[in-house]
Amino acid sequence: MKKINTMENNDSITTFEQHLEKRYGESGTENRMVFEAKAKAFAIGELIKNERRLAEMTQEQLAEKTGTKKSFISRIENGKSDIQLSTLYRILEIGLGKRISLTIK
Repeated sequence: MKKINTMENNDSITTFEQHLEKRYGESGTENRMVFEAKAKAFAIGELIKNERRLAEMTQEQLAEKTGTKKSFISRIENGKSDIQLSTLYRILEIGLGKRISLTIK
């Protein structure tokens, strides 16, 4: 009978930070910074997508209201495009009527 590995057999749980370090390197390294930038772009895109849906707007309507193109809104929502702060402001505050608050830690 094959023995199944369990915690009792000295297996350890890997933390998310350990996983990130193994896959992308330690915090502050180039690979890790690239990963974190992409992760933040994805998170911003998800936030915009969620707020747009709550406002019951299409990508095309949001693009028209903010002077951009539907394809640009789509790229942002999918984390495929960098976004300037001024554009983020236009989309969230002008397009969706939300307020932006930045925190620096």
